Amino acid sequence: MKHDHQHHQHGHNQKQQAKEQQDQITERLEEKTLHGHEHAMHEDTTGHPPHGEHGHDHHRMMIEDFRKRFWVSLALSLPVVILSPMVQHILGFELDVPYSMYIAFVLSSIIYFYGGWPFLTGLIEEVKKGAPGMMTLIGVAITVAYLYSTAIVFGLEGMDFFWELATLIVIMLLGHWIEMRSVLGASKALELLVSMMPAEAMLIRDGETVRVRIEELQKGDLILVKPGEKVPADGVVEDGESHLNESMLTGESKPVKKNSGDKVIGGSINGNGALRVRVEFTGKESYLNKVIKLVQDAQKTKSDTQRLADRAAKWLTYVALTAGFGTFAVWLLLGQELAFALERMVTVMVISCPHALGLAVPLVVAISTAVSANNGLLIRNRTAFENARLITTIIFDKTGTLTQGSHEIASVVTFDNSIDEREMLRLAAGVEQNSEHFIAQSILRRVKELGIAVPPSQSFNYLPGKGLEGIVEGKDVKVVGPNYIKEFNISVPASEAEEGVETVVYTLVEGQPVGYISMRDQIRQESAGAIRVLKANGIKNLLLTGDNERVAKSVSDKLQMDGYLANVLPHQKQEKVKELQAQGEFVAMTGDGVNDAPALAQADVGIAVGSGTDVAAETADIILVNSNPQDIASLILFGKATYRKMIQNLIWATGYNVVALPLAAGVLYKQGIMVSPAVGAALMSLSTVIVAINAQLLRRQIK
Repeated sequence: MKHDHQHHQHGHNQKQQAKEQQDQITERLEEKTLHGHEHAMHEDTTGHPPHGEHGHDHHRMMIEDFRKRFWVSLALSLPVVILSPMVQHILGFELDVPYSMYIAFVLSSIIYFYGGWPFLTGLIEEVKKGAPGMMTLIGVAITVAYLYSTAIVFGLEGMDFFWELATLIVIMLLGHWIEMRSVLGASKALELLVSMMPAEAMLIRDGETVRVRIEELQKGDLILVKPGEKVPADGVVEDGESHLNESMLTGESKPVKKNSGDKVIGGSINGNGALRVRVEFTGKESYLNKVIKLVQDAQKTKSDTQRLADRAAKWLTYVALTAGFGTFAVWLLLGQELAFALERMVTVMVISCPHALGLAVPLVVAISTAVSANNGLLIRNRTAFENARLITTIIFDKTGTLTQGSHEIASVVTFDNSIDEREMLRLAAGVEQNSEHFIAQSILRRVKELGIAVPPSQSFNYLPGKGLEGIVEGKDVKVVGPNYIKEFNISVPASEAEEGVETVVYTLVEGQPVGYISMRDQIRQESAGAIRVLKANGIKNLLLTGDNERVAKSVSDKLQMDGYLANVLPHQKQEKVKELQAQGEFVAMTGDGVNDAPALAQADVGIAVGSGTDVAAETADIILVNSNPQDIASLILFGKATYRKMIQNLIWATGYNVVALPLAAGVLYKQGIMVSPAVGAALMSLSTVIVAINAQLLRRQIK
């Protein structure tokens, strides 16, 4: 696409407009995502760094509480089990202990009130809310067993349930303890993000460094980041050179080189160079805090799948209570003893507790969201994330996604033996250093890479629509496009640049052409692999670009894509998405989140891509920290894997109940198949553990 070297000031104005538009969206994002941020991180007034949510500390306390109750109840349960006549009969021994029934009653009472306390209080809370659930079932089961057994001790005919009561409470405590540890494990990745910010920073004040708390940093402060230290705030490098490890923030495994003018993210780890950084964002405005808030919001937001699980758990609770009391009534009507009918009721209630169902989806949500964030995938709409399995077509915005988004020099060709490529680039850079245009930036980047010193220039002048000129070391130097060459009938050798795809500019010294520089938007190395993965998964991929037909076809052909849409203006992108949806396609759209906002909102799944601290796109469902197309493929596959895990857990949790509940009710009693309350509790806890382990396996799914 033989672009002329257009009016550079116009390019600067466009860039400024885009930046203002980006700032507006970023402000709206901050208002939307940072509302109520005080719940995300708390500042410790004792002088210590933030350590994450209050909820996490509370969660640890609850884990410790369940652990203590479990061990105490287990110790007290052993003598209760040994003193049980039924256990003695089963194991074939007889132990004559005076007042054994009263001893069992006292120990069981301690187990009931101490070990069963979380379930009893949970029952009361659920009843108050009018939403009976798992705690209601456990609370009713242990209360019925305790009251019935107590009545037997004090004169009622029958066999006590003390050993079943004790083992039921012990096993349920164990199940809850394991479950809560699993949930905490899922939250550790988020806690790690919170803990990444250092407590202090080295502030440069009046030429001297002063150690201050990061809460004291202000926008505009100059800070020193020593080798090996964490960057305390978002900012721009003013002096120094180093490689920063941003892997925990962006998913990029390789250390990223930072020079003067480059942005750095708070929480990243400095390599072996010292940097002076001018602070841009601190506290709630920082990139890391935005990520933490997005992750927390995603973990709290319920998807369609989660709502389905909630409805299933609620109805299963009603079914369990009805089945429990129904079983009790039926066996009594059939002439069975009260003890037998009660035992069946207790067993049904224990087995049908929606324990695993309550854990099935939330644990997958917590793990998938945290793991995604660690890999640079920020989920804002969980339903859209899980709907990745439905995507039939994905539209890629070309610039900055499949390509690098910055025109890089493809070739440097000289016409005159008296001047080599380095010298021509040096003279061109002397003029281009005064411009913001992408051509100027490409030339200056190459000159910097080659270690060429840029000479000063005077009499800089724009040539509207043609290029620019200036005096470099006393020489008249022009860097111009093909229009200038044609207008003044300047004879130049034929260019070998690919017509319509590469941008060509000529360098003239004292009016004589000395060579040309060609540039093109380079295709990212990861793009081809991403397209292959999508094709292998049966997802159609299309290129969408405002560039001309030649450029679109060139990129599409090289990547072997399914098609392309060229010359598409920003406001037309939404229409293209609508057209595909009208054809029955489930469309995912990728874009930069600024001019692509309408299309991102229209798409079934909107994916905003942006490198570094560009966490924009308030209309997107998912934000990719890096503009890496491989991440898009990974995101879709991980979304599918997450949904599979949810469904697997739902099937296991509900399927288990469907099979076990009739057995607990005694449907096969005449065939000699019976499930005791203790066995029911063991199976229920086993179901919970299996669901938890299955959810943890999701960590292996992200590529």
